[in-house]
Amino acid sequence: MAGPSQALLRRAQSRSTERLDRDRQAAPQVFDRLRELITSLALPPGSPLSRNALAEQYGLSSTPIRDALMRLDEEGLVEVFPQYATVVSRIDVKRAQQAHFLRQAMELEIVRALAQGHDAALIDDLNRIIALQVQFAKAGDFEKFMAADNDFHRRLYAAADKQELWALVKSRSGHIDRLRRLHLPSPGKAQDIVRHHKFIVKAIAAGEPEEAQRHLRKHLSGTLGYLDEIRARFPEYLSD
Repeated sequence: MAGPSQALLRRAQSRSTERLDRDRQAAPQVFDRLRELITSLALPPGSPLSRNALAEQYGLSSTPIRDALMRLDEEGLVEVFPQYATVVSRIDVKRAQQAHFLRQAMELEIVRALAQGHDAALIDDLNRIIALQVQFAKAGDFEKFMAADNDFHRRLYAAADKQELWALVKSRSGHIDRLRRLHLPSPGKAQDIVRHHKFIVKAIAAGEPEEAQRHLRKHLSGTLGYLDEIRARFPEYLSD
């Protein structure tokens, strides 16, 4: 089964080699960049990660590389074999399901609270993000589409003053994000996401909390509903 396209891999690797911000700690930056490569599948399951090669690539000592890999290990995105190798982990279906449960529980309450209030600026921001998603979907730019999708949901948490919960959700979402990335190129998937986002925003703007929850529940269940199909197409990427 074919993995991510070579063009995608080259683009992601190009992003990863951009200069680090020397005014910030190095390890969190390396972590963020490797995590992006993993969740975008530019580094698919089974990809080896060499500490020496990463240290050379980023111009760093081994310590920040080790710290970044330890954080990825904590999120279950890599497997560390001491004195042997570090490889990108397979997608853990149970972890993906648990992340979905956590995210749905939180966001159902968030959209309910937002629909019970009225924030015109929020509605404008969400519609702006949706317009960007439409552009990215038409261009077939799935990386920017996913980034905009994350922006949409992050904005919901921020509007509800639950930014710390977004950080928690993100730290648990690596496996479900990779499932979503596998599913996203399927015909009509990006358009379904856009449609659900529009329904959620419409319900929030109309002050209809139950409708907002109904559309959010359907929106978040989309990928797991196709789990058997994804597993059949990418058996080497998934583990139960």
